[in-house]
Amino acid sequence: MALSPAHTPPQDGPNARTDGPADRTDAPAPASRGLLPLLFAGNTAMYALYLGVGSVLLPLHIEHLDPAAKVANLGLVSGVAAVFATFFNPFAGALSDRSGRRNPWILGGGVAAVAAMALLGSVNSVLLVCIAWCLGQAAMNFYQASLTSVVPDRVPAGRRGTASAAVGLGLPVGSTLGVLLASAFSDRLRTGYLVLGLLVALAAALFSGLARERRMPAKRPAPLREQAAAFLGVLREPDFRWAFIGRALLVLGYFAVVGYQLYILQDHISLPGGLTPERAIAILTPVSSVAMAVSTVVGGVLSDRLDRRKLFVSLSAALSGLSLLIPVLSPTWPAMIVFSAVNGLAFGCFMAVDTALVTMVLPRAEDAARDMGVLNIANAGPQIIAPFVASAVVGLGGYTPLFLLGAALAAAGALAVRPIRGVR
Repeated sequence: MALSPAHTPPQDGPNARTDGPADRTDAPAPASRGLLPLLFAGNTAMYALYLGVGSVLLPLHIEHLDPAAKVANLGLVSGVAAVFATFFNPFAGALSDRSGRRNPWILGGGVAAVAAMALLGSVNSVLLVCIAWCLGQAAMNFYQASLTSVVPDRVPAGRRGTASAAVGLGLPVGSTLGVLLASAFSDRLRTGYLVLGLLVALAAALFSGLARERRMPAKRPAPLREQAAAFLGVLREPDFRWAFIGRALLVLGYFAVVGYQLYILQDHISLPGGLTPERAIAILTPVSSVAMAVSTVVGGVLSDRLDRRKLFVSLSAALSGLSLLIPVLSPTWPAMIVFSAVNGLAFGCFMAVDTALVTMVLPRAEDAARDMGVLNIANAGPQIIAPFVASAVVGLGGYTPLFLLGAALAAAGALAVRPIRGVR
């Protein structure tokens, strides 16, 4: 990849950055009216697959194969697959930057996801499940890397909070849709996988067909060593580095708990008579999602109007940590409902506003997909660690220490954004 001169969009408002790693001289064209709904649809489908597979279908699949070792096997499969996600996201972003296009990569990733989900539904050993889910993660991260880059590519800085809210709404809506679909097909895993893959392919086709893009100049190939140095170089920018750390800490705490939610409901929470863990997840997910949707919109819009990002990010991370203490104090079904609502409020606001914050500290506009891919390591990287950490913590002390660890990590994430200087 060519390391051409910095060329990034200016920020609006009194806190515009006028110096730093790159002068921002080429603002994106105003976003078309249809772009935000398409971003919402694309992210909804993406999170439907991630949450439907990760929270329901994959744990059930692994439990059916080896019930006695389900916790350790889920940790192994999820962790190894997350390694693939960590590698493929910035790699796919770099390819997208190099081609000067986003839409073809979004479409290609969506089509590949169907094939990966069909394969995942057909395998019947833990090893093959791991391989198939790795391929699914690779396909989805080609899709995700390019889709994530659309906001810094095509949305002016003054509307990033609103655009990020549209993107962020995909998480609560997508997680609800994915979990409901997965729960509906809990006794037909192969069909469930395929339905979620087709949903992503449909969203990819709609986005690539309807969202106009301004083709950017293609870049010349660069030596592998130069590309690796460029990937790591963005982390030398202090604001980007602290945003990366804050995101990584919160995501680690979140997925250490949420990734084991089905098993928590099976083995730790006293459920009312007749309520199965699968049905319980289908109730908790909409509760969390409604709260997440409200806070995503409110947080994104208010952060634009007040021109404040750090305040919203730090407060929402702190609230996420507090919510993880609720099941510790009361490991009951009503407490899990309250936890889901409060954690949804916190996580929705964090993801919406933090995404807007990050787009404002990107050093180079022409490397937006690559740099957003590096940031997405803060999403995928903790998911490598989380399953291994969670299975070890549960094995040693049960689920209460797991909630406490998640709370501590979220609190650390709240503190990590304080050193950021380029954004209020």
